[in-house]
Amino acid sequence: MTQTIAGPPAVGGRASPGQAKPGRSPLSRHQARAGVLFATPPMVLFVIFTVLPVAGALGLSFTSYDVFTPPSWAGLENYARLMEDTTFFVTLKNILFYCVMFVPLMIAVSLLLAVALNSRLPAMGVFRTIYYIPVVTSPVAAATVWTWMLNSHYGPINEILGFFGIQGPAWVGDSSTAMVSIVLVTLWQGVGSNMLIYLAGLQNIPAHLYEAAALDGAGRWATFAHVTWPQLRLTTLFVTTLSLIGAFQLFDQAYVMTKGGPGNSTLTPVYQIYETAFNRLQMGYASAQAFTLFLIIVAVTVINMRINRSDET
Repeated sequence: MTQTIAGPPAVGGRASPGQAKPGRSPLSRHQARAGVLFATPPMVLFVIFTVLPVAGALGLSFTSYDVFTPPSWAGLENYARLMEDTTFFVTLKNILFYCVMFVPLMIAVSLLLAVALNSRLPAMGVFRTIYYIPVVTSPVAAATVWTWMLNSHYGPINEILGFFGIQGPAWVGDSSTAMVSIVLVTLWQGVGSNMLIYLAGLQNIPAHLYEAAALDGAGRWATFAHVTWPQLRLTTLFVTTLSLIGAFQLFDQAYVMTKGGPGNSTLTPVYQIYETAFNRLQMGYASAQAFTLFLIIVAVTVINMRINRSDET
């Protein structure tokens, strides 16, 4: 009967002939296969319904295509035309004006609601649900109802203002208040989701920080300024980024409430892309507009992130 004697471990991590080769355990291999199995279907759907359409639209942006005839190569003609399109720059001005009003209000109102509802009282769950209900409402349905409410002749908003002796404006019918009306509607519908994000951020702040502030004699405002707000920097960055991206993609409310008017005062980039593609059937030019808007959104997002990082340092 022979006996096999294992030699010393080989240099460089290689196993000798009498030693078992190192490797992952059967459990880890099973987990890796399960991870690939679960990740494959969404990745396939993402490629089919996102990556391929985006790549196709990018190709169309360099062509002249009207749906009825095959695409013809146009090179950079669509992008050169875009640089001379005064209407496109009007839409950018409108959407920047919208962002200046919408984003700060969204941050302030959602944070205020989150601080007010950050309590363990029994009724808080009901109030959180009430404030979140507009988020799950259809944007078209909400815009339709608000258009009726803001009607200058029979809308309940002006009726309430008239009860207090205030002459209500034309709201969506006046170029000076049309964009403000859209801001009110989108703020009403979107504040609930950001409120929940801030609530999650507030509940993740360590309790010992508030205890230390209380021991130092800090009041409510001092505690908020030196404890709560610094701890919510990353949450605010996330909310600001989402709000900016959503603001630049404004379409439903402008389409339903104002049709881009009056006088193009509420015409947005996405609205113009829709008009160019589906009303004028200029698919190549609309694709160029869409990718230009994409680059603008990326640039604004990067600038926002850099500003927030500089504030942290």
